[in-house]
Amino acid sequence: MSAFLLSDQEQRLLTRLQSGLPLVPRPFQQMGESIGLTEEVVLATLADLQQRGVIKRMGVIVRHHELGYRANAMVVWDLPDSLADGYASQLITHGMITLCYRRARSLPHWPYNLYCMIHGRARPEVMQAVQEVVACCDIGQFPHQVLFSLRRFKQCGARYFADAADKRADAGTDITP
Repeated sequence: MSAFLLSDQEQRLLTRLQSGLPLVPRPFQQMGESIGLTEEVVLATLADLQQRGVIKRMGVIVRHHELGYRANAMVVWDLPDSLADGYASQLITHGMITLCYRRARSLPHWPYNLYCMIHGRARPEVMQAVQEVVACCDIGQFPHQVLFSLRRFKQCGARYFADAADKRADAGTDITP
C-alpha cells in the first residue's frame, strides 16, 4: 500500500470499506453517509482506486456455515502444468465448485497444482459432487485428494489500514484427507 499516495478521503473510504458493505438496498450511499460523502463520490472514488490498482477486486465473502454448508472440502489435483488451465476452465463451470485456482507445487512432498473448493451440507454430498466433477470433466486419470475442513477461521476481506476497533484474525482453514 505504501506505493500509493492516498488522500484523506480515500483513506476514510478504504477504512470504512474494509469492514464490509452494509446489507441495505443502497450500500454505497449508506457507506458514504457514514463518512461524509455522497453515493456518487463513493462510486467514483472506488472506480478510480480500482483503475489505479489500489483495489484489485471486490467480492463477496459467503459464510457457508451459516447457510447450512458444513462439509467443506478442498480438492487438490496433480495435473500436467500444460493442462491445468484447461481443466480449471472446465471445473469452474460445475455448480458445486465455488473456487478454483492454481498454485506452485512443493515437491517432493506436495505435487498438487490445481485447487478447487466444494461446499456441501454433509460429506456424502461433497463426495458425490467430486465424483460428478471427475466424470463430467474427464479428470479421473490424474491423482487428487479430497481434504475436508476440520475447523473454521474468521473470514475477512482486504485490510488496508490497521483499525483498533476492527482487529480481525487472518483467514484460513485446517484441512485433512
